[in-house]
Amino acid sequence: MELLGLDEIRDLLGGISKQRATIIVGRKGFPDPLATLKMGRVWEGRVVRAWIAKNRPGPTDED
Repeated sequence: MELLGLDEIRDLLGGISKQRATIIVGRKGFPDPLATLKMGRVWEGRVVRAWIAKNRPGPTDED
């Protein structure tokens, strides 16, 4: 199982700011974290990647 923290999610979202990532992960509809540790929240990578694919599509390739 792949686990992701906020920094990994920031990277997956294109290197957005920590503040912006915190807003996104706090929104209704973003997957719930698996656990909250002293270092912060952790999410299941598969679930977060699926959410990103559905809700944050990248630019389309146009040739």
